[in-house]
Amino acid sequence: MSTDIPPAQLLKEAASLIVGDRAETHGDMRENHDNIAALWTGYLHMPIDAHDVANMMELLKIARRKTGVHNDDDYIDGAAYAAVAHECFK
Repeated sequence: MSTDIPPAQLLKEAASLIVGDRAETHGDMRENHDNIAALWTGYLHMPIDAHDVANMMELLKIARRKTGVHNDDDYIDGAAYAAVAHECFK
């Protein structure tokens, strides 16, 4: 299924998620993903880091694309999580 959103616009929207309202709502992306990693580590009884969290969230978006109907947000969010994973790798 095709979409009307051009790839450059998709990436622009993904970038706005990282620095826009969500950044203000959820706080620093690295700190947020470090916190999630700590909680997942406790739950899973195995070490998880912020990079793992962002990669797994991107995989969640890929899973939704595989089984759901086409939704631009799954692609936008997936691109945003790829960027967050890049940032958390440092």
